[in-house]
Amino acid sequence: MTFSVHGLAVSRGVAIGRAVIVASSRVDVAHYFVQPDQIAAEIQRLRRARDLVSEDIVRVQQGLHELGPADAHPELTALLDVHLMLLQDEQLTNGVKHWITERRYNAEWALTTQLEVIARQFDEMEDLYLRERKADLEQVVERMLRVMRGGDTPVGLPGQTDASRQGGGDEPLVLIAHDLSPADMLQFKQSVFAGFVTDVGGKTSHTAIVARSMDIPAVVGARSASHLINQDDWVVIDGDAGVVVVDPSPIVLAEYGFKQRQGEIERERLSRLKHTPAVTLDGQTIELLANIEQPSDAVAALKAGAVGVGLFRSEFLFMGRNGRLPDEQEQYLAYRAAVEGMQGLPVTIRTVDVGADKPLDRNTARSDDHLNPALGLRAIRWSLADPAMFLEQLRAILRASAHGPVNLLIPMLAHASEIRQTLALVQKARDQLDAACQPYGVVKVGAMIEIPAAALTVPMFLRHFDFLSIGTNDLIQYTLAIDRADEAVSHLYDPVHPAVLHLVGATIAQGRAQGKSVSVCGEMAGDVAMTRLLLGMGLRSFSMHPSQILQVKQQILRSDTAKLEAWAQRVLAAEDPAGLLRD
Repeated sequence: MTFSVHGLAVSRGVAIGRAVIVASSRVDVAHYFVQPDQIAAEIQRLRRARDLVSEDIVRVQQGLHELGPADAHPELTALLDVHLMLLQDEQLTNGVKHWITERRYNAEWALTTQLEVIARQFDEMEDLYLRERKADLEQVVERMLRVMRGGDTPVGLPGQTDASRQGGGDEPLVLIAHDLSPADMLQFKQSVFAGFVTDVGGKTSHTAIVARSMDIPAVVGARSASHLINQDDWVVIDGDAGVVVVDPSPIVLAEYGFKQRQGEIERERLSRLKHTPAVTLDGQTIELLANIEQPSDAVAALKAGAVGVGLFRSEFLFMGRNGRLPDEQEQYLAYRAAVEGMQGLPVTIRTVDVGADKPLDRNTARSDDHLNPALGLRAIRWSLADPAMFLEQLRAILRASAHGPVNLLIPMLAHASEIRQTLALVQKARDQLDAACQPYGVVKVGAMIEIPAAALTVPMFLRHFDFLSIGTNDLIQYTLAIDRADEAVSHLYDPVHPAVLHLVGATIAQGRAQGKSVSVCGEMAGDVAMTRLLLGMGLRSFSMHPSQILQVKQQILRSDTAKLEAWAQRVLAAEDPAGLLRD
């Protein structure tokens, strides 16, 4: 039966494929594809985990029997019998083997997938006792996962072969999940998925941001999509409209197939602009930079015609590592790879910005330990709280500057004391490298303007820093008191709210007056609906995901900044700026 699920459109285009459900689990589960010659080993891992859990249960049962009738608990004995029965259940065992053999899922992924299939059957049972046995099944599976846990390489990480990233069969696959952490997204970044859907998330959540960097269709905030869509369902993801069509009819499938081909034709047409300089009709040269998450993203940046990297999000080097942070040498090699990958073009590296919707590990996402992580110990606050770790990163970045032009960008500054502390540590890192005779280049230091307090004290920042970069995602979030990852309030997240535009416009104007470079590196920079307004406000440096560069360049080539200035001032003065943007 055909039905549709609506969410938020966050990455353009159409994807059509079979659904791959990533089930939620209390245990951290790796998801990756195995090669054909690894299938037998994965099935053996599954059997070993089942046998070890069974042996453990039998030992507990024997211990209960040794207590004697007076101390034995018949309810516990019966429960253990149920767990043993579930471990030997053919539907569980054969189902997991199917996902390993036919779809080439790793054992953990196959186990959680089959758990999801069986759990839905339990939910549909009328008998209350049988329905409640789902919890027993979840406990059994969790115990097996704990046995298998550790040591596996997730999909998309360096060192995997192309063959290990291919799913079973020739059919395209789309990923359906309740949520995906930024670390999850990086794991899937080089995988076979043509698109993805999540139940939660907002347009500027980091799940959405990485989706755009992958340039694949995506819909977030689709509420119950992961529960409504079944494994292997045919799914259409309309990343332009924010619609997910499940089990589409032949007519609907044909319509979306046509739209998919039209999108490919449009991308091909835009690709012809790659070598065209970004110059407006009145001769203003505009700097189009790329945002990247990994050193390997430099390839996509160059392919899109970027003239440099305006934002290297270094925090992605720190995520999904189970608490083990990268040391100085590992970071240096990553930064150097990005610098060398840009072939002499400048690379701006932002110091680690973890916290809020970017936890270090997926199990800490939206932790209840902090009432409001977006306002807690994150970004520069986290770095300053651990000076030794921060100095390691600063030394690594400075060392990478010996291989090409590097700029250093500091996130989430708000206080003069933070500025002084940060700049003192930057100088200390230089002194340490000098003492060790380690080479480094001339590095400009810039600050992100992403807190209203910073935007309102720009003159202080201009006295201390070489350049500014406006992080519009957080600036909007903090100005409007909107959690940008919460789909329940996503309709209130407004980049053209008068307060937001005033803060952005004033920052650009003050930077230009002081002769200091100001760029926008938030999602606003890659939104073609905002290009003309930002040009009219005086912005001459945009940093965005490589997939957005050519669309923005096309808009720039059609613009006359001299004519846009007066119009931009009218927009800034309006009570309803969105109305003028629509005209």
